Amino acid sequence: MSDSNATVVITDIRKALAASEDEAKQKPACLLVVGGELNGSIFNLDNGESVIGRNPDCTISLDFHGISRKHFTITVDESNDVILTDLGSANGTYLNNQKLTEPVTLKRADMIKIGAVAMKYIPKGDPERLTYDKLHEEAHTDGLTKCYNKMYFNNQLELELKKSKVTGKPLTLIIFDLDHFKKLNDNFGHDAGDYVLKEKARVIREHGIRQGDIFARYGGEEFCILLPNTNLKQGFEIAERLRKQIEKHEFLYDGKRLPVAASIGVADYRMGVNNGTDLFKRADSAVYKSKEGGRNQVNFYKDK
Repeated sequence: MSDSNATVVITDIRKALAASEDEAKQKPACLLVVGGELNGSIFNLDNGESVIGRNPDCTISLDFHGISRKHFTITVDESNDVILTDLGSANGTYLNNQKLTEPVTLKRADMIKIGAVAMKYIPKGDPERLTYDKLHEEAHTDGLTKCYNKMYFNNQLELELKKSKVTGKPLTLIIFDLDHFKKLNDNFGHDAGDYVLKEKARVIREHGIRQGDIFARYGGEEFCILLPNTNLKQGFEIAERLRKQIEKHEFLYDGKRLPVAASIGVADYRMGVNNGTDLFKRADSAVYKSKEGGRNQVNFYKDK
């Protein structure tokens, strides 16, 4: 390798490192779950107080054996110190294998354990965070569309349902199913089908996803949006707006406009919904109602 080529490589590496450092600086402090069912999950620690415990309305809800309803708090103060305080939990909060008896300011790589859940503290701006973000994204997102995947969505659906039961706040689910997708694949090829899935996800993401909404590819051509703090009427309006966006969007592939439309179902949390499966079945039955009614439309679940 010539000296000029070596200089270019070194310059590129330095630029990449500088870009990573700048990206890391934007990241807040967080807790990284180590091991167990939630291994790799990341919980951001915003300014002020975060409550961690089993209650669904906690800032970070961990519904596992051995964890109290409100187990401990983490407070990010004005000077960016991060303070851990046990809330008189039944089984204690352990920091680096020592039972916590008074508030402690956390340090990089401190390990917190409550019940069987262990969490590593990563400070604000720590470059290590970028590695875990990438691993988290790979574990919880669909590779083709970059939406959340089915596993992540199902976990969030159960959590948000528990929150709604406790708080009484509305929760609505939208399910999208592309019309005649098999026919599109047969006529134009699977590459065209993949393009449609990616482009549809982009259209929905840009025109209908709000902060706090959970957008996922559930499988095949089926997508879901979970809408916390959103009632059935609002969810229906969002679904209809997205249906129109999909209908009018030009899905152009290999110089051809592809025929793309979606049948959509909407359901909300109310009496008779005991878990995530119940809510999903209701929204899914509304999708079938849309298909039976002629496709490319929105329907909501009605009790018989």
